[in-house]
Amino acid sequence: MMLLGLMCSQCLRLKPTGAIRRGGDVRSQSQALTQVLPTVQNATREFYLEVGLTHEGFQCFQKAWSNLMEFSPGDIKDNQDVVRQKDLVPSIMNNLLNPDAIFSNNEMSLSDIEIYGFDYDYTLVFYSKHLHTLIFNAARDLLINEHRYPVEIRKYEYDPNFAIRGLHYDVQRAVLMKIDAFHYIQLGTVYRGLSVVPDEEVIEMYEGSHVPLEQMSDFYGKSSHGNTMKQFMDIFSLPEMSLLSCVNEYFLKNNIDYEPVHLYKDVKDSIRDVHIKGIMYRAIEADIEKYICYAEQTRAVLAKLADHGKKMFLITNSPSSFVDKGMRYIVGKDWRDLFDVVIVQAEKPNFFNDKRRPFRKVNEKGVLLWDKIHKLQKGQIYKQGNLYEFLKLTGWRGSKVLYFGDHIYSDLADLTLKHGWRTGAIIPELRSELRIMNTEQYIQTMTWLQTLTGLLEQMQVHRDVESQLVLQEWKKERKEMRDMTKNFFNAQFGSLFRTDQNPTYFLRRLSRFADIYMASLSCLLSYDVSHTFYPRRTPLQHELPAWSDGARARAPAPAPGSACAPLREAHGD
Repeated sequence: MMLLGLMCSQCLRLKPTGAIRRGGDVRSQSQALTQVLPTVQNATREFYLEVGLTHEGFQCFQKAWSNLMEFSPGDIKDNQDVVRQKDLVPSIMNNLLNPDAIFSNNEMSLSDIEIYGFDYDYTLVFYSKHLHTLIFNAARDLLINEHRYPVEIRKYEYDPNFAIRGLHYDVQRAVLMKIDAFHYIQLGTVYRGLSVVPDEEVIEMYEGSHVPLEQMSDFYGKSSHGNTMKQFMDIFSLPEMSLLSCVNEYFLKNNIDYEPVHLYKDVKDSIRDVHIKGIMYRAIEADIEKYICYAEQTRAVLAKLADHGKKMFLITNSPSSFVDKGMRYIVGKDWRDLFDVVIVQAEKPNFFNDKRRPFRKVNEKGVLLWDKIHKLQKGQIYKQGNLYEFLKLTGWRGSKVLYFGDHIYSDLADLTLKHGWRTGAIIPELRSELRIMNTEQYIQTMTWLQTLTGLLEQMQVHRDVESQLVLQEWKKERKEMRDMTKNFFNAQFGSLFRTDQNPTYFLRRLSRFADIYMASLSCLLSYDVSHTFYPRRTPLQHELPAWSDGARARAPAPAPGSACAPLREAHGD
């Protein structure tokens, strides 16, 4: 807040005088703009950070933009390079965003949590970059060997920088894209194969950029029941998106006629078989140090919770021997002593909805027993089952349970909507995105982008030809800045969380189904077990001063006899 006070004091000292009004002395105008533009930048930056949401902050924001309205678009365009100088726009955001913090969508106190539940893959255990290459190569070979795809596709290798999570794939049109929270496609992020689809073609293809609800993926992100879109939500889907795009690229480049629906199904089945046939599991178990990252402090988190008397359980879709070897590596041979219940091959999300499948006990040799389960015992491993039987046997219900997982649909959605559990999402990409947002280049770019948006809204009241030309230049520059911002995160698809100014469809679901989210479980080590997470009161659009308020205040009075004139007279204005 000290920075805010400094910025506001600078802002409120500026007095609009005759010297800085339109038509004044050119040198005086230039000097005045040298003062006003940086102040506008700072005010905009504060609101972008949501730091200045105080009475003084509102005043500063409005005062800064009010001063700027004393100038024409042409005046500002001639002097805008001044504000972009590094020494006039000091960075105030460095290290403000903590990559190891826990972020809250919904108020939640850990003092209310008695039981902690966990998924396994990408929650308790993290994998190295080698795993996605393994999955890609194995699925590619299955396409060739079992689905008779051209052997030439073997030349394609996994590119870890191509796709991001949360993308949608149009199964019938064979295009991969990013969609925002309002079902609008982010133009420039639509890919057929490895090539971007021109905006004009996208608009023609979808009769605009909006995807109707009936075409979107179903509740779990799948393309079923008439839906033509598939949403890729989990981290394991990254090699699947890459393989789909590579095979599409091969067919397109070689003018091979193919059915996109068949390609999607064959790639999906090949990726599934890498898991089901045990290819991935055997490779990891054979070289566990290559594939599992030990850096995440999983044991420290579990030990801390155990020391405070918390109950813990594990529900995973992975098989017993695979989980056992991984947990021995990252936690220790005694890992089962930390958990009150361990369930493997649960087949989530069916586990949360199917009331019929009973639990089966797995003995030390991995053999399934036929005993009827009357109690879930500590130190024992169980297979399959269902949540309703789990609740009956444990009595762990409602908001005293907190479950962590990386898949927003399969891990979290049913638990929060149907059972009232508290939920925590593990988003590994969060850490790298926050580090990018803390860079000076990103800060400078975003601040100027926000300022450009404000200039466009404020200055659109100027209808003369010169001003309109300036506005068109600003619109072009704004688009270039948006593309630059996207490239900070991923050259093809940008940020996992934003499409230009809107939240992504991924973030919309994250906000709905996760009470808290973080980069990894190790973030819990920075918080006391009685800590309360309070979501920031982010302003709604109508709770912020509009950039155009000043513009409306200075808009020319309507000519006598115009449509607005009677209204002004009727209200005595």
